Amino acid sequence: MKILACNSNRPLAEAIAEYLNMSLTKAVVRRFSDMEVFVEIHENVRGEDVFLVQSTCFPANDNLMELLVTLDALRRGSARRITAVVPYFGYARQDRKSSPRSPISAKLVANLITTAGADRVVTLDLHSGQIQGFFDIPLDNLYAAPVFTNDIRAHYVGDDVMVVSPDVGGVVRARAIARRIDADLAIIDKRREKAGVSEVMNIIGDVRGRRCIMVDDIVDSAGTLCNAAEALIKAGATSVSAYVTHGVLSGGAVARVTASPLEELVITDSIPATEAVKLAHNIRHVTIAPLMAESIQRISEERSVSSLFD
Repeated sequence: MKILACNSNRPLAEAIAEYLNMSLTKAVVRRFSDMEVFVEIHENVRGEDVFLVQSTCFPANDNLMELLVTLDALRRGSARRITAVVPYFGYARQDRKSSPRSPISAKLVANLITTAGADRVVTLDLHSGQIQGFFDIPLDNLYAAPVFTNDIRAHYVGDDVMVVSPDVGGVVRARAIARRIDADLAIIDKRREKAGVSEVMNIIGDVRGRRCIMVDDIVDSAGTLCNAAEALIKAGATSVSAYVTHGVLSGGAVARVTASPLEELVITDSIPATEAVKLAHNIRHVTIAPLMAESIQRISEERSVSSLFD
């Protein structure tokens, strides 16, 4: 097999290749003067099982276009099978019509990836599970739960640890972590008046005297996490930390996190860290490279991927 990387998250691609004792396939993904994407693959891929690593994070549209053009280049290069490895699947939050005359952009992106030439997609912690049904090709939705569980066990020991879901929609994800570490579960009920603004309404569960660990899939503006952390502290929690798979952290999110009661925000490297994130005193990274690499190896060898999460 071959592993190819576009420009959005090259450090992760290099870590995956290193874990598998491989080198990245030589290729150039560059721009013309008008920012048009141009891709040139400098190795033969005919008949090869190729894994293309590209997160569609900021700038989302540029990175998505890189992914599509590279998929087309691989298809025209007669690769036997092309797997799009998309650790962070952009547009996943647009998975339904939230208002009249609004798009379902996640379905559109799924169609684009399929039409461009992908035979399979591997991604991590999709925002909503139904997006798997938007694809007419096989999709492996991996989970960061094993990575988070190991890190929580290494840093948080004791019966006073409680896992918290920052909203009702994330209960299944939080429950999975709680079951793995044998901890209690609490839920925060919030009402979102408009996009990007959240208001904490109620905490379901007794968090007094507990060290709370919130678990979520995406942190963007960080409003939900910071409001939830404040509510938990007011309800008597001794400390609040958060484990989030995709650290989008746009706008003033980093400043909001550093000024919040959050003791620590742990995110994966599905999205490369900005300089502000690297300098933040309470934001820490854990790597998903071994998890992604093991999944890639198993797919290439036609072995079970789901057994990784048993």
